[in-house]
Amino acid sequence: MAKIATVITDMFEDVEWTSPQKALKEAGHEVITIDIEAGKVVEGKHGEKVTIDKGIDEVKASDFDALFIPGGFSPDILRADDRVVAFVKAFMDDMKPTFAICHGPQLLITAKTLKGRDATGYKSIQVDLENAGAKFHDEEVFVCQKQLVTSRTPKDLPAFNREIVKLLQETM
Repeated sequence: MAKIATVITDMFEDVEWTSPQKALKEAGHEVITIDIEAGKVVEGKHGEKVTIDKGIDEVKASDFDALFIPGGFSPDILRADDRVVAFVKAFMDDMKPTFAICHGPQLLITAKTLKGRDATGYKSIQVDLENAGAKFHDEEVFVCQKQLVTSRTPKDLPAFNREIVKLLQETM
């Protein structure tokens, strides 16, 4: 099955990590957490704790089949690090499956990978997505070019989880 890189740091939206991670693991995929340094414990906005598997300097996009970006404040924090931005950009440039929910697309905006793409995200980043060249869709989930899966909020998780698992089944 797929080996999925998950870029995550403090202040992630807990359920936007736990729910997709559970769906991916139940479908037989391996989920690897990545932040600035391995072994660090990061904490979600509501107290969920995650131990980081790999530091950003230990990985490259070619080591993975897909990318997952949970929302919350985590993507905004991570996009300040050029190494994380380059890592994310590589997935999009290689057209590898990429999954981003809520504020997750902020990393894709900073990586300058959304021009001409269709996406959704949290309402407060709609203008940012449009300014980055994306066509915004106010839908619970949007799949673009059988590669990019985006959703808006935690209430969209059932559709998001369904589509990320389905895309991996179709591409792996």
